[in-house]
Amino acid sequence: MSQEPGADGASEPRGLLTLDELTARVGMSVRNVRFYTTKGLVPPPIRRGRSGYYTSDHVARLELVKELQSHGFTLAAIEGYLAGIPTESSPEDIALRRSMLAPWQAGRPVVLSRDELVRRCDRDVSTEDLQVLEALGIVVPAGSDAFEVAESQLSVGLALLDLGYPLEAAVATGEIYRRHGREIAHELYDVFRRMVWPVYRESGATPETVQAIVERLKPLSIASLVSAYEAGMDETKRENIARKARG
Repeated sequence: MSQEPGADGASEPRGLLTLDELTARVGMSVRNVRFYTTKGLVPPPIRRGRSGYYTSDHVARLELVKELQSHGFTLAAIEGYLAGIPTESSPEDIALRRSMLAPWQAGRPVVLSRDELVRRCDRDVSTEDLQVLEALGIVVPAGSDAFEVAESQLSVGLALLDLGYPLEAAVATGEIYRRHGREIAHELYDVFRRMVWPVYRESGATPETVQAIVERLKPLSIASLVSAYEAGMDETKRENIARKARG
């Protein structure tokens, strides 16, 4: 590996990052990088004499940590998620995982206090109302008196509350969404890993290219899921009608 003089006159390996360069790249403090290294969330730096250097693998894993944090993962949950990633995973593979985690609809949820949520709803919000909204994934607790709220879905949730949508049904519905959502996510990830990324890797594409591909496919994937759901519901209705006719 070729080298060039560093600020202290020592040689720095090309293609590797110093700690300051790493923190600037991922937008983290030196303290946080060292903390995550100590916790084993990222591997230790590569040593060259007395200096430590970082690779694209460190960048990818730290960016994944930030993405998981933005979704409200606790430190223990982040440790568990990263423990499931094989140590031989490439930065491109980790970038793909991060891209699949990123929101699949425009706009991140807003954080509101209980009072702000009540004002936004323009109605009283009971404990059971909150439980229904939480079960549907529209409102997520984010502290002692704060909630992450999917603004684009809030009006839908309020309409369901006005119609007396049962809490038990909301819980069951939310579990169906989560279970099938996980299955779809795993299968889509496998398709990208096995069929998409190898093609682009051979052409010399970067991890950023993979992220751009995923971002462009997200609207199509969402539209396809909606169409498949509508077709499935129509088929279910036809089957029920035919069953009643036979009965």
